[in-house]
Amino acid sequence: MQISLRELVNDSTIRLSIGEMTMYIDLDAKDRELLDILKRDARTPVTVLAEVLSLSRNTVQKRIDRLVNSGVIDGFTIRVNEQLQPDKIKALMSVELEGLSTTQLISKLRQINGAERFHTTNGNWDLLIVITADSLAHLDSILKEVRGIKGVLNSETSIILSTTEK
Repeated sequence: MQISLRELVNDSTIRLSIGEMTMYIDLDAKDRELLDILKRDARTPVTVLAEVLSLSRNTVQKRIDRLVNSGVIDGFTIRVNEQLQPDKIKALMSVELEGLSTTQLISKLRQINGAERFHTTNGNWDLLIVITADSLAHLDSILKEVRGIKGVLNSETSIILSTTEK
């Protein structure tokens, strides 16, 4: 079953909605520190995490398992150096909705090959979509597919020419 809503209730509690069920997960300072480290490098060995967090290896592994099983951690991934993928086209698509919730749209967008990340926003646009395409033709087909979804009122797309990391 897929988690449909993650919401930060306060600094230490996350609300997860899974189907009809709602769970509240409390995160303490060690959980937040663990998540920060794993966001920077998901390959950090548990022994190193234990040392940094001043916890036992077993305790750290149980915390990771709890965060994964509760849905706080969606998964572990890699980041590919974008300079090593010069043939990929990256774009940002801003979307304005009418009569469709962002949650409903995101569930439809997850099916589109190339639509990678989805950010709800304030202001003129309701949603920002990060797109990676194999070609301009592929990008064009993604844009047409998104614009063809009932409830998408307007959109604007910018192709990313370069990216500078922090």
